[in-house]
Amino acid sequence: MKSGATRAKGGAAAKEKPHCDAGHACEERHAVAVDADIKTANLKRLRRIEGQVRGLYQMVEADRYCPDILVQLSAAQEALRQVGRALMTNHLKHCISHSVASGDEQKTNEMYDELTDLIFKHSR
Repeated sequence: MKSGATRAKGGAAAKEKPHCDAGHACEERHAVAVDADIKTANLKRLRRIEGQVRGLYQMVEADRYCPDILVQLSAAQEALRQVGRALMTNHLKHCISHSVASGDEQKTNEMYDELTDLIFKHSR
Protein backbone atom coordinates (compact mmCIF):
# COMPACT_ATOMS: atom_id res chain seq x y z
CA MET A 1 0.00 0.00 0.00
CA LYS A 2 1.53 3.26 -1.04
CA SER A 3 -0.90 5.49 0.83
CA GLY A 4 1.03 5.06 4.08
CA ALA A 5 -1.74 2.97 5.61
CA THR A 6 -1.28 -0.54 6.94
CA ARG A 7 -3.86 -3.29 7.14
CA ALA A 8 -4.76 -4.78 10.48
CA LYS A 9 -4.50 -8.54 10.85
CA GLY A 10 -7.16 -10.37 8.86
CA GLY A 11 -7.69 -7.56 6.32
CA ALA A 12 -9.65 -5.29 8.65
CA ALA A 13 -9.79 -1.50 8.37
CA ALA A 14 -6.64 0.38 7.38
CA LYS A 15 -4.65 2.06 10.15
CA GLU A 16 -2.37 5.07 9.67
CA LYS A 17 1.34 4.64 10.42
CA PRO A 18 2.77 6.90 13.13
CA HIS A 19 4.61 9.99 11.95
CA CYS A 20 8.20 10.77 12.87
CA ASP A 21 9.30 14.19 14.07
CA ALA A 22 10.40 14.71 10.47
CA GLY A 23 6.72 14.52 9.48
CA HIS A 24 6.76 11.39 7.32
CA ALA A 25 5.07 8.07 8.00
CA CYS A 26 7.48 5.52 9.38
CA GLU A 27 7.68 2.20 11.17
CA GLU A 28 10.31 3.28 13.70
CA ARG A 29 11.50 6.47 15.32
CA HIS A 30 14.37 8.41 13.79
CA ALA A 31 16.58 11.17 15.10
CA VAL A 32 15.48 14.74 14.45
CA ALA A 33 18.95 15.44 13.07
CA VAL A 34 22.22 13.56 13.03
CA ASP A 35 25.56 15.35 13.16
CA ALA A 36 27.45 13.99 10.15
CA ASP A 37 30.82 14.01 11.96
CA ILE A 38 29.40 12.11 14.94
CA LYS A 39 27.74 9.57 12.64
CA THR A 40 30.96 9.01 10.67
CA ALA A 41 33.01 8.61 13.85
CA ASN A 42 30.44 6.23 15.35
CA LEU A 43 30.36 4.05 12.24
CA LYS A 44 34.17 3.90 12.22
CA ARG A 45 34.24 2.99 15.93
CA LEU A 46 31.54 0.34 15.46
CA ARG A 47 33.49 -1.29 12.61
CA ARG A 48 36.56 -1.36 14.86
CA ILE A 49 34.50 -2.81 17.73
CA GLU A 50 33.13 -5.47 15.40
CA GLY A 51 36.71 -6.51 14.66
CA GLN A 52 37.58 -6.45 18.36
CA VAL A 53 34.67 -8.76 19.16
CA ARG A 54 35.72 -11.19 16.42
CA GLY A 55 39.22 -11.10 17.90
CA LEU A 56 37.83 -11.82 21.36
CA TYR A 57 35.94 -14.80 19.99
CA GLN A 58 39.12 -16.14 18.42
CA MET A 59 41.09 -15.57 21.63
CA VAL A 60 38.55 -17.52 23.69
CA GLU A 61 38.38 -20.24 21.06
CA ALA A 62 42.19 -20.54 21.10
CA ASP A 63 42.31 -20.71 24.93
CA ARG A 64 44.43 -17.56 25.15
CA TYR A 65 45.65 -16.33 28.53
CA CYS A 66 42.65 -14.95 30.47
CA PRO A 67 44.24 -11.60 31.45
CA ASP A 68 45.03 -10.93 27.77
CA ILE A 69 41.37 -11.56 26.86
CA LEU A 70 40.19 -9.33 29.70
CA VAL A 71 42.38 -6.45 28.51
CA GLN A 72 40.88 -6.73 25.03
CA LEU A 73 37.38 -7.00 26.50
CA SER A 74 37.93 -3.78 28.45
CA ALA A 75 39.07 -2.04 25.28
CA ALA A 76 35.90 -3.12 23.44
CA GLN A 77 33.70 -1.99 26.34
CA GLU A 78 35.36 1.42 26.43
CA ALA A 79 34.90 1.78 22.67
CA LEU A 80 31.18 1.02 23.10
CA ARG A 81 30.98 3.63 25.89
CA GLN A 82 32.51 6.18 23.52
CA VAL A 83 29.82 5.45 20.94
CA GLY A 84 27.20 5.83 23.67
CA ARG A 85 28.61 9.19 24.73
CA ALA A 86 28.61 10.45 21.16
CA LEU A 87 25.01 9.29 20.65
CA MET A 88 23.97 10.98 23.89
CA THR A 89 25.63 14.22 22.73
CA ASN A 90 23.79 14.07 19.42
CA HIS A 91 20.51 13.35 21.21
CA LEU A 92 20.99 16.34 23.51
CA LYS A 93 22.05 18.71 20.72
CA HIS A 94 19.27 17.83 18.34
CA CYS A 95 16.35 15.76 19.66
CA ILE A 96 16.08 17.23 23.16
CA SER A 97 16.73 20.78 21.94
CA HIS A 98 14.12 20.37 19.20
CA SER A 99 11.57 19.13 21.72
CA VAL A 100 12.17 22.04 24.11
CA ALA A 101 12.07 24.58 21.26
CA SER A 102 8.75 23.18 20.02
CA GLY A 103 6.98 24.63 23.06
CA ASP A 104 4.95 21.43 23.48
CA GLU A 105 5.07 20.93 27.25
CA GLN A 106 3.87 17.31 27.16
CA LYS A 107 6.41 16.36 24.47
CA THR A 108 9.17 18.15 26.38
CA ASN A 109 8.30 16.39 29.64
CA GLU A 110 8.31 13.03 27.82
CA MET A 111 11.76 13.85 26.46
CA TYR A 112 13.01 14.79 29.93
CA ASP A 113 11.74 11.45 31.27
CA GLU A 114 13.39 9.64 28.38
CA LEU A 115 16.64 11.50 29.00
CA THR A 116 16.60 10.66 32.71
CA ASP A 117 16.08 6.97 31.89
CA LEU A 118 18.91 7.09 29.34
CA ILE A 119 21.31 8.67 31.79
CA PHE A 120 20.64 6.04 34.45
CA LYS A 121 20.86 3.15 31.98
CA HIS A 122 23.99 4.55 30.33
CA SER A 123 25.79 5.19 33.62
CA ARG A 124 25.69 1.54 34.76
